[in-house]
Amino acid sequence: METDLAAAYERCRELHKRHGRTYYLATRLLPAWKRRHVHALYGFTRYADEIVDRTGDASVAERTARLDAWSARFLAGLHGEPVDDPLLPAVLHTIAVFQLDRADFASFLRSMAMDLTITSYASYDDLLDYMEGSAAVIGTMMLPILGAADPAAAREPARQLGFAFQLTNFIRDVGEDLARGRTYLPDEDLDKFGVGRADLVTAARDGRGTARTRELIEYAVTRAQAHYAAAAPGVAMLAPASQACVRTAFALYGGILDEIAAAGYDPFVRRATVPGRRRAAVAARSLLARPGTPVAVPGPSPR
Repeated sequence: METDLAAAYERCRELHKRHGRTYYLATRLLPAWKRRHVHALYGFTRYADEIVDRTGDASVAERTARLDAWSARFLAGLHGEPVDDPLLPAVLHTIAVFQLDRADFASFLRSMAMDLTITSYASYDDLLDYMEGSAAVIGTMMLPILGAADPAAAREPARQLGFAFQLTNFIRDVGEDLARGRTYLPDEDLDKFGVGRADLVTAARDGRGTARTRELIEYAVTRAQAHYAAAAPGVAMLAPASQACVRTAFALYGGILDEIAAAGYDPFVRRATVPGRRRAAVAARSLLARPGTPVAVPGPSPR
């Protein structure tokens, strides 16, 4: 049993290393005993995402059946039943060790199911409803592992950081999401700037946006920056040994927005990534920062 558990944690770590480079780098700054639990949560969320988005030519019905079956195995495991799965033992163990809120996992699986049938969101409030399960709960799942002197006070900043990170991904990956038939930029925002979905498809195809799409992206970046600002006070609330990790993730994800701004708010030109040298420098500065040091909130960049 212990061998199976170790293998499940290793499977989660491999998924994290392969698919979550920025977050994986930050996680390496945590105390060793905490890392595998973060890997477990990442592995759980990533595997669900793989079922929804990366199952080849499977139909919606087939992907729904796979997600339902995997969710059922997970729920059975929560009730103490034996689980035959390569990674679920790790997340089930992590939930038990930290007594994580099971409602967060139900909310996450609900949002994953939404991705199977919903391709756009009319308003930002509608998108927030989706992100409550796909992003905010990730912050609250993580909080007991990271530790905080006042968990109640740290909860909302943790949720806001989840929103900030996911919005950053949505802005960076707008072209990739379009290829999957989805748009995470709300319809009301597109209307505000006179942008249609066809305009986004054309920009993705041509590798270049228009003045209107750039205005739309700048607006989205500003909205994401507001979530970073709301999340920033929470970093200093964390256990001192966890602050370097979150400080690094905060700076690197915020750095993606900086790269998008530097490209004229045109994510279609190239995929925005933080250069390796800067990534290493951010990690080093985070390690050297005294616990409680405020984080720098991403802000508008001159063009």
